[in-house]
Amino acid sequence: MLNRQSALTQKLSAYVALSDIDLATLARFDRRRRSFQTGHEMIHEGQKNASAFVLADGWACSYKLLPSGERQIVDFQVPGDFLGLRSILFRTSDHSVEAVTPIEAFEVLTSDILEAFAQAPRLAAAVLWAASRDEAMVVEHLVNIGRRTAEERMAHFLLELGSRLNLVGIGTRSGYPCPLTQNHLADALGLSAVHVNRVLRHLREEGLVTFQKGRVTFDDLDSLKDVAAFDIGYLDQEGPLLR
Repeated sequence: MLNRQSALTQKLSAYVALSDIDLATLARFDRRRRSFQTGHEMIHEGQKNASAFVLADGWACSYKLLPSGERQIVDFQVPGDFLGLRSILFRTSDHSVEAVTPIEAFEVLTSDILEAFAQAPRLAAAVLWAASRDEAMVVEHLVNIGRRTAEERMAHFLLELGSRLNLVGIGTRSGYPCPLTQNHLADALGLSAVHVNRVLRHLREEGLVTFQKGRVTFDDLDSLKDVAAFDIGYLDQEGPLLR
């Protein structure tokens, strides 16, 4: 069951000091635990009456497919994140979600959300915070693709992932495990896989960050932040605002 150490409670605790009632309400999200293998499409664009999920373990990505077949990854989801929350609010899902690794997730229906908000209203504020934070990240991703150089956008992306994983107890200031391929990075950052390889090599040779064998290692965290002009403020992770 969800508990005080789960990724979801750790994430929401960044905004709300969770009470016992809040925790008990969150624990009921565990009623429909699902497992998915790598590559499984959990939600597809255009799907009606889709479920949402809370990611408990593993990585997923949300994306849009172009008519040409090219893919733009909008974001990656890590433990503690909601998957397809808009899918239970909109009549039709506006994006697709795919498992990047084998994952464990809790299926969440509209009735679950409404019941949780009725029984623990502070959770509504916490979930709204989480959704607003996701929107803030999408804004940064737009700036990344539109205005930052390839090196800047890669540095910013890796730092953002590190901050998000650190919040849920997976990453540290020294780095984090990362299952993403260069093709994933290319689809997220608007680069070719060849360009991704070249940028990562350059950042490694500059002694800033190393991404090898499924792990990101921050070799010079402060200098990497300078390259990306990274300001963590948009992630709003400095401690609970509601107590």
